[in-house]
Amino acid sequence: MTQPLETSAERRRRLLQQAVALAGTGARLAVQAAIALWRLALPLLRLARPVLWRMFEALLAVVIVFEEWGWRPLAAFLAGLARFAPVAKLEALVKRLPPYPSLGVFAVPVLLLLPLKLVALAWIAQGHVVWATLLFIFAKLAGTAIVARVFHLTEPALMQLGWFRKLHDTVMPWKHALLERIRASRTWRIGRVVKFRAKHAMHAAWARLRPLAVPLVERVRGLLRRG
Repeated sequence: MTQPLETSAERRRRLLQQAVALAGTGARLAVQAAIALWRLALPLLRLARPVLWRMFEALLAVVIVFEEWGWRPLAAFLAGLARFAPVAKLEALVKRLPPYPSLGVFAVPVLLLLPLKLVALAWIAQGHVVWATLLFIFAKLAGTAIVARVFHLTEPALMQLGWFRKLHDTVMPWKHALLERIRASRTWRIGRVVKFRAKHAMHAAWARLRPLAVPLVERVRGLLRRG
């Protein structure tokens, strides 16, 4: 007995069922392969965990040094600029912003310092790697300091946002606990010694440059006061 010819709708349905079955088989095989790789890699990860933690510890120590050498001193410097009338007016304006405009202010450091980062990339392309690295570090430090100052000014407004307050209250205790653990590590103690020696070297360099820098700073202060 001759079977009826398959209609186009039935053919499409059959092809779709075959595709779904093939996709399901592929997904199961992928999951099984991932589980097998994980079981194979888990003993290696357990053996490498001390080394990985040391690497993570060293990275966090660098981040803390970056914060203490860059964020805090520059943030304190920016806070000192509030003694001058134009800066004080600008900060008063930022403090009065509603929550979401306050959140938008965080884009300002990125926009202000983007040209410097582009110049750094151009210098790298021209082979001036050292100067490009120094410029990029300066831009990163300055941007971080401005963000720190902006957060200080806008924190009351931002805390009115429920999701932001919840995120802040979740992240900060975890951050403090992790930093305390890092500060108790051998890596951090070595970093403190390096920092102490570098600090003394910078003080010696400043003592040599101070006679030239102080008149320039006083001139800038005079211009800001008149503004």
